[in-house]
Amino acid sequence: MPFDVDAAAPLSFKSIEHRFGGTEVLRSISFDIPDQKFVAVLGPSGCGKSTLLQMAAGLLRPSGGTVLQDGRPIEGVNRRIGIVPQQAQLLPWKTLLENVAFPLVLRGVKRAEWLRRAEEAIAAVDLQGFEGHYPYQLSGGMQKRGSIARTLVYGPRLILMDEPFGALDAQTRMQLQHDLQALVMRAGASVLLVTHDVAEAVMLADRVVVLSRRPAQVVADVAIPLARPRNVFEPHTVPGFAEAYESVWQHVRGEMSRR
Repeated sequence: MPFDVDAAAPLSFKSIEHRFGGTEVLRSISFDIPDQKFVAVLGPSGCGKSTLLQMAAGLLRPSGGTVLQDGRPIEGVNRRIGIVPQQAQLLPWKTLLENVAFPLVLRGVKRAEWLRRAEEAIAAVDLQGFEGHYPYQLSGGMQKRGSIARTLVYGPRLILMDEPFGALDAQTRMQLQHDLQALVMRAGASVLLVTHDVAEAVMLADRVVVLSRRPAQVVADVAIPLARPRNVFEPHTVPGFAEAYESVWQHVRGEMSRR
């Protein structure tokens, strides 16, 4: 099944093939992340979702095909992206303020400027008053907020997210989904989210790409035509949610039943 790809998009996967040793993991994967759009990737465990993120980050080269950012091949560590990993990964010896400012310090931004931007990012994720706290003094949800602030502080055009809310309790997860939606819309960034949660994918994304079992192929690329902002706390009250969910779920269910 062919899927059109815009090679000049913020991120494009073109005919990606990959093997780990003798195991074929990805087969002819093609899709893109359009400008200022949120794309979620769903698929069975072990099908290669996180492998695609590693390729977008420039940490892994595909066995075949090309990964492009803004029309240019990614050929080394990609410093033009933001990453929100599964774990917050805040540096334990630095305060929240220092953690959030760290990407700006590495880029040589002057102190007055990085201080202002870090404080703004911390305020955006509702952590004012905790600037001087160390990671061990913050809850898991607060650490995740800090990780998101650190990603947004330098204004990346493209953000990669790998199961960012999986380890959080349900209430914290919904609150962060709500906050993330607003922050990404405000930042005008494009997002690639890997998740196992169909409801999360439908509530956050503009498109949901469904991968098959290994060797993974794109079996569906589903548009999610829900108006924004979306009520992640009560998704079943959102007009069109049930239909969009069923449209995605039928493809996921089909892969779950395939042996």
